[in-house]
Amino acid sequence: MPNIKSAKKRVKVTAVKALRNKSYKSALKTSIKNANAAIEANANSEEAVRLAIKKIDQAAAKGILHKNTAARRKSSLARRLNAAKA
Repeated sequence: MPNIKSAKKRVKVTAVKALRNKSYKSALKTSIKNANAAIEANANSEEAVRLAIKKIDQAAAKGILHKNTAARRKSSLARRLNAAKA
């Protein structure tokens, strides 16, 4: 446990930010899972993929995901969607 006041504050701030990031990542994973399920079921898949891509972009903009990770996940969703259409 830190002794210095600023270090104590950093521990608190880090905990709050980690909780926020965890929540956001969880929502992102759920969105991607819903998009994949929609692709499998052929039910409103384009809309689900569009929403998932939007969440991925927002996560990358906030620094929760690296930009290359975001691009890879978006590409993967697009490939799955196009394969399901064909």
